[in-house]
Amino acid sequence: MRILIGLKRCSTCKNVEKILKDKNLVYEYREIDKHRPTKDELSAWAKNYGVPLSKLFNTSGVIYREQHLAERRKSMSEDEQIELLAGNGMLVKRPILLSDEPGEPSILVGRDISKKIDAANAVSTAKN
Repeated sequence: MRILIGLKRCSTCKNVEKILKDKNLVYEYREIDKHRPTKDELSAWAKNYGVPLSKLFNTSGVIYREQHLAERRKSMSEDEQIELLAGNGMLVKRPILLSDEPGEPSILVGRDISKKIDAANAVSTAKN
């Protein structure tokens, strides 16, 4: 099962969604502004899959800049950062692709997903 967490109006999310469709990869779409990642999900992504919290922040977003988070994050604990991310889906980098499919990474974040999907798909195809 794959879950693509994104924003329908985001061009990067649209590109990743197109790649998934073109490759006939089944996925469920989750709108980040309607169904934000929970504290438990964010914590699991950081702890279980080794995704640095810094990689989960949408550093190019308006809210991130308006709240001066580049500086503020330096003095925040991991729990405080997770709380902040869970409280506002627009602070979370997108798209996020979650997968429990064999041979695929468990989580991919950001605009490089398309390259990583191609690489994972090539490895998966080579094994078959």
